[in-house]
Amino acid sequence: MQLHRVAFRAMGSPCELQLYSDDPRRAEAVCRRAAEDVLRLERRYSRYLDDSLTAAINRVAAQGGSLEVDAETAALLDYAETCYRESDGLFDITSGALRQVWRFDSGRLPKQAEIDRLLARIGWDKVRWRRPRLGFRVPGMALDFGGIGKEYAADRAAAICLEAGIRHGLINLGGDVRVIGPLPDGSPWQVGMQDPQRPDRLLGGLLLSGGALASSGDYARCLEIDGRRYGHILSPKTGWPVEGLAAVSVLADACLVAGSACTIAMLKGREGIPWLEGLGLSHLWIDAAGNRGGAGGLAGLTGATRAT
Repeated sequence: MQLHRVAFRAMGSPCELQLYSDDPRRAEAVCRRAAEDVLRLERRYSRYLDDSLTAAINRVAAQGGSLEVDAETAALLDYAETCYRESDGLFDITSGALRQVWRFDSGRLPKQAEIDRLLARIGWDKVRWRRPRLGFRVPGMALDFGGIGKEYAADRAAAICLEAGIRHGLINLGGDVRVIGPLPDGSPWQVGMQDPQRPDRLLGGLLLSGGALASSGDYARCLEIDGRRYGHILSPKTGWPVEGLAAVSVLADACLVAGSACTIAMLKGREGIPWLEGLGLSHLWIDAAGNRGGAGGLAGLTGATRAT
């Protein structure tokens, strides 16, 4: 079998597909189709594009109106509602409105009055959702699919590959990884995990023959003011960055599950540690002081090697 590899950029991240096939033309066509679907989802759900579906929904939300959504969007809203319920209201796709005042390239903190003004418009409990109708009880609300969009795209890409007969592949969307079977010789893929606190180093290599790996942390974007670090993961209850955990990684069958578990754990702070243990999934956590722990295969990645 031959390896076909394609690299592209989507959802603000470098992406790569690696597929093995005994038919190079088929592998190339499947790679192209999967990459195009990732880009389709970016165009559809990006909050940065004025012509995206998210932008259209948010124009309705700004007026406190309602609209009907398609089946794909309905499935994402159902999942977001489940995450809201399972996280005790911490995973909330209405909290994206906080990005209006939290600008991590600005060098300044928002004023409490600015945050309070937005908190009045945040809360899934202020959304009316009954398939296929989506409504907003409070004018000025907005949805942000950023917490589930990239992970959903990775799972979709994997589904496209599997439907086309690909049995050996790896999908990497900005560090969210979905594996389709082992390598052709039966050996697992080796996935390197970057140390979030030391970007030039790896925590180690993880061997995967299937499933998904996702990570979340406050290292990607942050603001430092007077020696204090403010991460980009914001609580929908306080409007301020969460504290306690610096990074979380989770292994699961689906990237969507792994990614949302990471985010919920981060939002819970130190309480995210026992919550992760209760899930029964392999995971790794790093707290703000650099302490590390976890369970399953990920828990063993406590050493570090130089990244190449």
